[in-house]
Amino acid sequence: MHEEVIMKNRDLAYCERVIKQHSKSFYYAFSQLPKQDRLAVYAIYAFCRMCDDAVDEEQGSIDQIQRELDHFKRGKVVDHPVWRALAWVHERYEINTDFYDEQIEGQRMDLMFKQPETFETLVMYCEKVAASVGGMLLPILSHEVDAQRYAQARRLGVAMQLTNILRDVGEDYRDLQRIYLPRQMMAHYGVTETQIAQGQVTNGFKQLFEALAAEAETRYKQFRDELSHYKREARLPVCLSATVYGEILNVIREHHYDSLSQRHVVPRSRKQALYRKEKHKVGG
Repeated sequence: MHEEVIMKNRDLAYCERVIKQHSKSFYYAFSQLPKQDRLAVYAIYAFCRMCDDAVDEEQGSIDQIQRELDHFKRGKVVDHPVWRALAWVHERYEINTDFYDEQIEGQRMDLMFKQPETFETLVMYCEKVAASVGGMLLPILSHEVDAQRYAQARRLGVAMQLTNILRDVGEDYRDLQRIYLPRQMMAHYGVTETQIAQGQVTNGFKQLFEALAAEAETRYKQFRDELSHYKREARLPVCLSATVYGEILNVIREHHYDSLSQRHVVPRSRKQALYRKEKHKVGG
């Protein structure tokens, strides 16, 4: 029993290191949760990160994760810190494993990347890779787990992924030769691949940015309007994660919409100011 406790603590510590290394914003927000809930969130994040990293390797890696997930569903836990941590999570929360499949499916879309043709196609992708995370986290963060609450959580996931896409336009093109901006919207606003490649922040790019940012910000607002359905102790962390992520859009605006030549983040001092503001508003 003592060895099992040591192993569990190591596995959960591993997951905490993963989120701390790869997403300081999420880590900062969710570290405010009660211990069991925050450790569960860290494990979910580590799974999603594992899927994301697999896409950067090769087809076989994501196939391997799918096989391991199939074993997990049958109660056979793979000898890996993330899977053991997830087993611990599933002993405490009723999480629908279909959301794990959806996450993997979204990562496969990245593996076989094709630029979205329409905004609707882009949202479909966001639903897979990000809204699925909202579905995984909901049973940890809310006592109300129904279709309406799932829709709320998934809207937030889409908003965050749209924010990611706007933040990483230049980086995605330089590093991965990918453009997530919908073709139809680029054509409508007169934005070309050449302009993105050359880092040209045109008026058309600014308008396209604002069109997608408006879609994200509408979803952030819808989420905030229904915050009362979350556990009291989860409201501040969840709201803080949404607010800090949404603030990325304002930081990009302040830098003249240039997400082509640089990747913008919310400064630590600003995160702390947002935390104080949200704590006052939410009453955390």
